[in-house]
Amino acid sequence: MSVRVLMYTTAVCPYCTRAKQLLAARGVTQIEEVRVDLDPDRRDEMMQKTNRRTVPQIYIGETHVGGCDDLYALDAAGQLKPLLEG
Repeated sequence: MSVRVLMYTTAVCPYCTRAKQLLAARGVTQIEEVRVDLDPDRRDEMMQKTNRRTVPQIYIGETHVGGCDDLYALDAAGQLKPLLEG
């Protein structure tokens, strides 16, 4: 996979773990992880970019996918693989 995957996360987030597991199952080997629990400025950045307060917030390329449930819905609709392929 050459498409960039960015995920805003925290250390104790089970939804972040589930999202990473699904992405790994779909062939993603590298995720740029931004730990918002360690850097409040990055949390503010996430909230401004996504208009959401919860993690994970996932970007594939320039596309804001949303959270874990959104990622699973995208996969169920058959749209995750094409997005990951760019």
